[in-house]
Amino acid sequence: MKLLFDNNISHKLAARLDDIFPYSTHVMIERLDEAEDKDIWEFAKKNGFTIVTKDADYNEINLVRGFPPKVIWLRIGNCKISDIEGIIRKNAIIISEFDKNQKLGIIEINKMSF
Repeated sequence: MKLLFDNNISHKLAARLDDIFPYSTHVMIERLDEAEDKDIWEFAKKNGFTIVTKDADYNEINLVRGFPPKVIWLRIGNCKISDIEGIIRKNAIIISEFDKNQKLGIIEINKMSF
């Protein structure tokens, strides 16, 4: 499972989580940091990424366009990079199961999830 981190999440997470989500990247690394959400969506779809975001817009896009790509919606407010890393690590099994589930296109991880 490859993750594509959105602008509202640090680019450092792709490297920090490489041991459990190899080949993950960030929109900045892919030169999509100024792209519209729909263009990021298409990039993720074309390249087999799951989008990780704090942006509610991807929920709307998912409702209209369906999936893939899948979306991990972090509803956690402002956090340190280490906190976000910990949240993703703690939920890694749930995230992997979500990836395998062909009926789900979006998963919310909120403060109750960690």
